[in-house]
Amino acid sequence: MVTAPLTRLDWRQSHRIIRTVYPPVWLFEDIADPADWDLIASAEAKTNPRVRDEIGDLALVPAERRVSGESASIVMGAFTHCSMSRPGRFSKGTYGVWYAGDRFEVALMETIHHHEKFLRKTDEPACDAQFRELRADLGGQVHDLRGTGFEAMLAESDYLPAQRFAADARDQGADGIVYPSVRWPAGDAVALFWPDCIRLPVRQARHLIYSWNGQSVTRYFIYGEDCWYPRPAA
Repeated sequence: MVTAPLTRLDWRQSHRIIRTVYPPVWLFEDIADPADWDLIASAEAKTNPRVRDEIGDLALVPAERRVSGESASIVMGAFTHCSMSRPGRFSKGTYGVWYAGDRFEVALMETIHHHEKFLRKTDEPACDAQFRELRADLGGQVHDLRGTGFEAMLAESDYLPAQRFAADARDQGADGIVYPSVRWPAGDAVALFWPDCIRLPVRQARHLIYSWNGQSVTRYFIYGEDCWYPRPAA
């Protein structure tokens, strides 16, 4: 079994980019005790069947690791909405993960890669898609893969070794994993397993458009600026 050292993560600012299609779930912004959310959600779902779909699977997050308050919906949604049809490097889709980078370029290039992968699989024609950047302070005890010997977990496309390692680390109580970004090697990325590793409030920053030409994302646009930027060369 591969082992990796534990280190204390304390990022004063991180960058995460997500699609703008996900609506907020105001239950998480409420002042109610997170331990009561399951009962509240159940009661609301009786009159609005869409509520449970919007909230996701609360059972994936223990009550003591939930967060509430300003911007909590953005955080909780990353952990309560997951699917085995959307696996990632450190999860087969059976639990949620908060992925972020230590700089904008990491988040940009990682999300461009996965956006392209999805569009190629579905053979989409040329189109644009909207995204938003989130900035947050992060903390926790994480496994550090920035040394040598972890090449299998940082492979270009074979996620199985990383998924196995992450599942064991999560089961054993680790807060997440820090690792060199595969898509932007000059920076680091983090995969966090629990909402309380993200310090509220999360700050919404730039809004972006990714332009897909039918084969790749070649450029991106930032709202409020007057030009398209070419895709950075890693």
